[in-house]
Amino acid sequence: MLPKLTLSYWLTLHGLVTVVAVLAYVVAAHVRQQRRQPAAAIAWILFILLLPYVALPAFLTFGSRKRERPPSKLAPGPSVPHRGSDRWAVETIEALAQPAPASYHALNLHEDGSAARDALLATIEQAQRSIDLSTFILSNDDFGRNIVDRLTQKAQAGVRVRVLLDGLGRFMGGRPSMRAFVRASGDFALFVPPLSSPLKGRTNLRNHRKLVVADAGHPEARLWCGGRNIAAEYFNGSQRKAAWRDLTIDLRGPLVEQAAALFEHDWQFAHGKSDKTRRAEPSASAPLDGAQMIASGPDQVDDTIYSLLVTAAYRARRHIALTTPYFVPESALLMALCLAARRGLTVDLLLPARSNHRLSDFARGRALRALAQAGGRIWLAPGMLHAKLVVIDDTLALAGSANLDSRSLFLNYEVMIAFHKAGDIERFAHWFEHNRASARPYVAHAPGLARDVAEGMLLWLGFQL
Repeated sequence: MLPKLTLSYWLTLHGLVTVVAVLAYVVAAHVRQQRRQPAAAIAWILFILLLPYVALPAFLTFGSRKRERPPSKLAPGPSVPHRGSDRWAVETIEALAQPAPASYHALNLHEDGSAARDALLATIEQAQRSIDLSTFILSNDDFGRNIVDRLTQKAQAGVRVRVLLDGLGRFMGGRPSMRAFVRASGDFALFVPPLSSPLKGRTNLRNHRKLVVADAGHPEARLWCGGRNIAAEYFNGSQRKAAWRDLTIDLRGPLVEQAAALFEHDWQFAHGKSDKTRRAEPSASAPLDGAQMIASGPDQVDDTIYSLLVTAAYRARRHIALTTPYFVPESALLMALCLAARRGLTVDLLLPARSNHRLSDFARGRALRALAQAGGRIWLAPGMLHAKLVVIDDTLALAGSANLDSRSLFLNYEVMIAFHKAGDIERFAHWFEHNRASARPYVAHAPGLARDVAEGMLLWLGFQL
C-alpha cells in the first residue's frame, strides 16, 4: 500500500523544484553569457518563483537573447586617425564591429507602395545571376503569390534564387506554398521554425531583416531593403486590407556586398552551419560619405542599433527625427532622448495614431508622456505607418527594419543602413517632413491609477522578456 502523501511532502517537493528552476536559470544565463535588462531578469525570477513548472520550460524555450558569445581574443588594433567631431557616427559603428563605409549610387527612396512594388519587381526581373531574398513575412495573398511566381520563373531560367523566411513569420503570412518554387530548383529555408530548437532557447528570436540582393559580386549588383514585408498591405493594399505607409529603398554599388555577406551569414545559420561574425577592422581609406550595413541581433556581440541610437541622442546638436510604428523604448534610450529635448534640441517623433498592435499602442503611453514633458514633439499619423527612420542633424540617417521597441533592439535579428552623405540625409529628412505634414500633434494626458498600473505591468511583463 502506498504511503499517504502529506502536505509537508508536497511543500518540500515544490520548494525543491523551485530551487532547481532558479539554479537552472542562473546557470543557463551564466553559461550563455546572457546580458539581460534588470527588469527582464527580475521578471523571469519572479515568474520562476511563482510558477516554476511553467516558467522553467518557458525560459528554456524562449529565454535566450543572444547566441553564445565567444571569448574575445582581439588584441588592440592599429590606431586610426581621428576623423573629427562630425564623424562620430562612422567611428561608433566601426567600434561596434560593423563594416566600414562603402560607396553606393543610384539611391531611390520609395515614396509610396507603387514605387516600392515597381522597384522590387525590377530588382527581380533584371537579375541575371542570383537573387537572395530575406523577409519576415511572405504572405499567401495575391501579392505574395505573384512574387513567388516571378521568383519561380527566374529559377526556371537558370538564375540562382534563394528565399529565407522567418519560421514564425511563415505562419503569420498564411503559410505560402513554395512547392513549385522548389521544383524549379529554387532554394527555400526557414529561419528558426517554431519549437525547432527549444533547448537552445532560440524559439523567441526572430529574423526581422528584409532585403533583396540581386547579382551579388557583379558591378551592377542591386539592393532592395527597408521596412516592407512581402504582403499586399505593405504596398498597394487589397480589398480586405488598406495600404500602409512604409519606407524602402534600392541602390547599387559596393555597399550591396555588405548586404550579400549578411544574407549569406543568415543563410548558413538557418542551415545549421557555423558562420561566425568577424570583427570589421577600421579603415582610414574608407569613403566617409558612404554607407554602412548595421546588423543587430543575437548574432552580434553588442546591441549595435541600440548602442548607436543612445550615442546619437547624446551627440546630436540640433535635430533628432524618429519614425517608428511602435515606440516602447528601453529606459536608457528614452532618457537620452528626453535629455536631448531638455538641452534644447528639436526632437520629433512620428508614429501612427493607431498601429496594428493595440498592446503596443497601450504600452507606449508612459514613454510618450515622458518625452512630451521633456519638450519633445510627438506627431500621430493617420492610418498605419510602418516605416523605420532616424535622422540626426545633417550627420546620419538610419533606415531599415528595426522598430524602437525592446523586441527589435534586443531580441530580433535586424538590419539598418547608416547613410553619411549630406545630400541623401537631406532626402530622408524631406521624407520625414512630408509624412509629418499630415500628422496631428500628440497631447499628453495624466493617466488614471488603473491605467498607470496596467501600463507598468504590461511594460514589465510583455516588453521586457
